[in-house]
Amino acid sequence: MKKYIVTGLVAVVAASTALAGTDAKKTVIPVEEPCKFRDMEFQVDAFGTGAFYRAGNPGWGGGLGLNFFFLRYIGLGVEQDVVGNKNGTEWGTIGNLFLRYPICSMNLAPYAMVGIGKLYGTGESAGIGHVGGGLEYRFTDNIGLFADGRYVYSPQFEGGGGAMARTGLRFAF
Repeated sequence: MKKYIVTGLVAVVAASTALAGTDAKKTVIPVEEPCKFRDMEFQVDAFGTGAFYRAGNPGWGGGLGLNFFFLRYIGLGVEQDVVGNKNGTEWGTIGNLFLRYPICSMNLAPYAMVGIGKLYGTGESAGIGHVGGGLEYRFTDNIGLFADGRYVYSPQFEGGGGAMARTGLRFAF
């Protein structure tokens, strides 16, 4: 009988030390949400625009744009604008360089842009350059709302330049 008691006591002592555990603390690593603004991102823009670069003759219209961000922060784009005013309609083809800084926790991306292009229509054409900035908000990984403004310059414009603003939807793939 003594053997059974001693064996049982040894088993209980051995089991209690095996189950005692350690003083190690668990480290919880928070999972970071993926950013909605990606590298290697292709975008399609559909927008409305207001052009205020013809003195006393504002124009209203819209357009489409194609952009490609080969890095999360740097992208190239081309847009086609159609703007009508009291003198007629003009079309603009513009190439852009975008520099953006995504704030992933807020789904926002402020950006700066610079570009060159050409305006056609109303019997004349004009080479233009522009510089500006904007803000994009992403609702989902693929759909966002953006607004931007720019200063447009051309030696053919009366006074040298003016403003242009766009707002619209951006579809990212």
